[in-house]
Amino acid sequence: MRKVVLVVLLLSAQLNAQAAGKSDGDRSRILALENAWNQAVRGKDTVALKLLLGPELVYVDYDGTLMDKEQYLASVQSEMVRPERIVSESMNVHLYGAAAVVEGIYRETGEKNGKPYTLRERFSDTWIRRNESWECVASHSTLINH
Repeated sequence: MRKVVLVVLLLSAQLNAQAAGKSDGDRSRILALENAWNQAVRGKDTVALKLLLGPELVYVDYDGTLMDKEQYLASVQSEMVRPERIVSESMNVHLYGAAAVVEGIYRETGEKNGKPYTLRERFSDTWIRRNESWECVASHSTLINH
């Protein structure tokens, strides 16, 4: 009986270690996707953004503007805004099976309507896994006053 219990415990530990390894891999992947999103916005790369964002995207900007995926992509393409630097920091990924929530701080500098701007925002993004790929389906940010 002790051998059976020992085998069950060892198998359970191995499965837990494998699950933890997969979780760490998912966390790393999602953080990389968050950074890729920043670079795609900076470069106005809507092809990359289409791959990162789910078709049902709900995007709430820091000023309360609500956008779907097409509206968000159009806002990124606007010539009125020219981001120069976009960085996310203090990001944490919370996994819930095939869903994940990322929360962190987002900093952006650039030019808007010909004038320099600086933004610092707290954000949360909701990602879902579809066919082993992750897509962001919801994003919300709140302006942080300096």
